[in-house]
Amino acid sequence: MKRLGIVFLLLVSVLSLRAQEDVMRKYAADIDQAEMKEILTILASDALEGRETGERGQKMAAAFIADYFERLGLTPIVPTKNGMSYYQKFELESSQSGATYLKVKETSFNNGKEVLYYGSANLTAPLQSETVFAGTGSDEEFALIKPNEKVVVIDGSTGFFQQWKDLIAKGYEHGASLVVIIGKATDDDFNKIVSQYGDYFMNSRLGFKQEDASNNGAFLVGPSTAAALLGSTQDKMNKAIADKKLSKVKGSSVEYLTSREVEMVGTENVLGFLEGTDKKEEIIIITAHYDHIGKQGEEINNGADDDGSGTTSVLKMAKAFTKAKANGHSPRRSILFMTVTGEEKGLLGSEYYTNNPIFSLNQTVVNLNIDMIGRTDDAHKDNREFVYLVGSDKLSSELHELSEKANATFTNLSIDYTYNDESHPDRIYYRSDHWNFAKNNIPVIFYFNGTHDDYHKPTDTVDKIEFDLLQKRAQLAFYTAWVIANRENRLVVDKPTSESVGSH
Repeated sequence: MKRLGIVFLLLVSVLSLRAQEDVMRKYAADIDQAEMKEILTILASDALEGRETGERGQKMAAAFIADYFERLGLTPIVPTKNGMSYYQKFELESSQSGATYLKVKETSFNNGKEVLYYGSANLTAPLQSETVFAGTGSDEEFALIKPNEKVVVIDGSTGFFQQWKDLIAKGYEHGASLVVIIGKATDDDFNKIVSQYGDYFMNSRLGFKQEDASNNGAFLVGPSTAAALLGSTQDKMNKAIADKKLSKVKGSSVEYLTSREVEMVGTENVLGFLEGTDKKEEIIIITAHYDHIGKQGEEINNGADDDGSGTTSVLKMAKAFTKAKANGHSPRRSILFMTVTGEEKGLLGSEYYTNNPIFSLNQTVVNLNIDMIGRTDDAHKDNREFVYLVGSDKLSSELHELSEKANATFTNLSIDYTYNDESHPDRIYYRSDHWNFAKNNIPVIFYFNGTHDDYHKPTDTVDKIEFDLLQKRAQLAFYTAWVIANRENRLVVDKPTSESVGSH
């Protein structure tokens, strides 16, 4: 009899699990391709003018999303003087580059052409200084030179933006008057950086208000420009690094100027809240950025994949969860659906939220972030049913195991962890909105389809979206969120990062 009882309990458990899975499949099916195409066609339409942060198109997109949340019955939770709102509004400083250059004798290296300037200094007149070579910027190399009040040139050619920022900080810690970073090992590779990111550096840039407008920032340069600044050659510079004799690179006198025009710009995250039941104080945050990069001249960057695809997914996930709740299947934990602004300008919307959270970050269980999941990259032309996942194992072993199981049970996508490798040169872990949660020790998963030839171009349009893939990847995020929302125990953070800037 005892054995029969055990068998009966196991059978009941299996049937209960299958019943739960059937419920999950039922609502995941509401993330349908037809409405996804309708939503994305609106978000990526010419009428929204590329959804550039602070511009009319971005605000039109925000209004569309807020209206969608309201029609779903999601709760507005941002307190304002007029009551609760779906909009988390804030201001950014818009900085337009003026005359900005480096000059050696009669040769000028101009911003957006031969060099790229990253910073906020607004000098009233050019400055003169001597250059000094700091090799690759290690502490050992800085000990070999005297960088005080000089223009420090650092070889950052093996890194990318995050590593460059670290080197810039180190240069100023050692007393540099200005930092110059060699961005790539060859001029051709650096010119590709200029081609891809030149508009970002030259156009009006947004950021949080700078209390100290004297921040000199840094110039990114190619190796031949660096050699000219140092009065040397690339071979001599490489040999000085190898021999640990940086003083062999004598340096030279340079003139530099950085100028900018500043105004304040308003923008907003859009938040919709679904309250849970017995664990409602614990919050799951599902994000995508709904801004894009606006226009290139008269051409509109529609941003269908980047990140209309992620925004569409968040809206459809919100609809599936609200329908489930209306039918008696409310999540135990609360879910905050948040489309953020300013990602293209430096993860600004998510940074603003984590610095000004509606719910304490201690209450936040996980962030599932979706940025570009509507296409196939070149690496997967023969295996299109894939998704890149980033971050799932960084902070919580449980999250990674749960994610793997959700995929194996429901979607059977080929999960590619290429970009999860922190040594990968693209540093994807640090380049979308999940990072602002991860650095606060909140577990994250980033869903991504890789880049393609239409990335940040007017050709990123709806007709190139593969809606069956968009649907399936969004469903994987949905299943993962459902399991996290309804499990008994909160995800354990067993791999806290030492880079955390907050507590959790």
